[in-house]
Amino acid sequence: MIKEFRLPDLGEGLTESEIVSWKVRVGDTVALNQILAEVETAKAVVELPSPFAGVIAALHEQPGTVVEVGKPIVSFEIEGDDGAAPGGAPAADGDTSGAAGGRQPNLVGYGAVLEGSGRPARRARISAVPAAGPGETRSGIQAGERPRSTPPVRKLAKDLGVDLEAVAGSGEHGLITRDDVLNFVEAALPAAPVPAGVPARGVRETRIPVKGVRKFTAAAMVASAFTAPHVTEFLTLDVTPTMELLARLKASPAFAGYKLTPLTLVAKAVLIALRKHPTLNSRWDEAAQEIVQFNYVNLGIAAATPRGLTVPNIKDADRMSLAELSTALTALTESARAGTTSPSELAGGTISVTNIGVFGIDAGTPILNPGEAAILALGAVRKLPWEYQDEVALRQVLTLSLSFDHRLVDGEQGSRFLQDLGAILADPGMALAMA
Repeated sequence: MIKEFRLPDLGEGLTESEIVSWKVRVGDTVALNQILAEVETAKAVVELPSPFAGVIAALHEQPGTVVEVGKPIVSFEIEGDDGAAPGGAPAADGDTSGAAGGRQPNLVGYGAVLEGSGRPARRARISAVPAAGPGETRSGIQAGERPRSTPPVRKLAKDLGVDLEAVAGSGEHGLITRDDVLNFVEAALPAAPVPAGVPARGVRETRIPVKGVRKFTAAAMVASAFTAPHVTEFLTLDVTPTMELLARLKASPAFAGYKLTPLTLVAKAVLIALRKHPTLNSRWDEAAQEIVQFNYVNLGIAAATPRGLTVPNIKDADRMSLAELSTALTALTESARAGTTSPSELAGGTISVTNIGVFGIDAGTPILNPGEAAILALGAVRKLPWEYQDEVALRQVLTLSLSFDHRLVDGEQGSRFLQDLGAILADPGMALAMA
């Protein structure tokens, strides 16, 4: 029996995902919940577990292909219904007779799977490439078959006027790669000195498709910048006492094994200051024309990753001790860098912190994470001459940049929050007064 697995909605109503890589091949025997592929949504790279136990009959999409939710991506050969996931795995071949109302059931952890209006034509199976035979090229592509490549490569070839039929693919199973196209263009160019400033391959510009996380981030930042009236305030202060506290904590047996950084203490200070200034932990409900003030804090931490900027958040961070917050920050940072942040970790943030100081930057104007009232940028901690006890001394100085939505936060409220936050960092003992 052949079962087809359709691309599920991986959360937040996302309509498409890109196949990053396959973890299986045609002919492989897979177990239930074995990882089939890595896919990139508009928010994160996630792993797809298998809904069946069986043999991979076909992989319908190549890596680099953007697939709509509900389209078949894998076909399985299974014996009867024994390979189905317990409790009703997706009837992935479109058979929804066992689902209430004809709707396809979901895998655990997935959102609703959209039903297509009809089954798309099945593509040729991807299989191991045998030795070239009659009517077959060295790359394993049958004569007359459409050259295998990804959409970005086809776009590049079209822009450069290259006929993919004439290009030999060096990728797996004869896949035509970007380098294959560029090498073909280079070989076709007449031998001539390369002008200064022009790449050796003769390509004067490079087009990078905007998709996945970067596409989502770009759209979200534009929407935020032109929807919420931003105000940014700056505060430069002496944080020598906080840095001394950080050194003592690192040396304390109570925090052995914990990764403590200036960001850890600033995040804790933000959570303490919010107790007096809850308006900064809110959102604007346009439909209801109401301000929604949160009685919990999901603290977002902006993370720069190879796939673009993401802002995963720590759920209920206001209830955590410093040690718990340190553990959560470390786990969040590691998963973001590894590209394994789940969609649920990217949703539901209430206020964010971005650490631009790690890049040696002192201050900036951070753009609000959509739906949040405020974002704090943490600058670099620098040793600078500073007034201290009526003298000039070398002190550790930090600049904080606070952007907030002026519909939700008045200038006085934003200023007092920043003032109290600075007071905690200038004298950590002030946290006792605000606890």
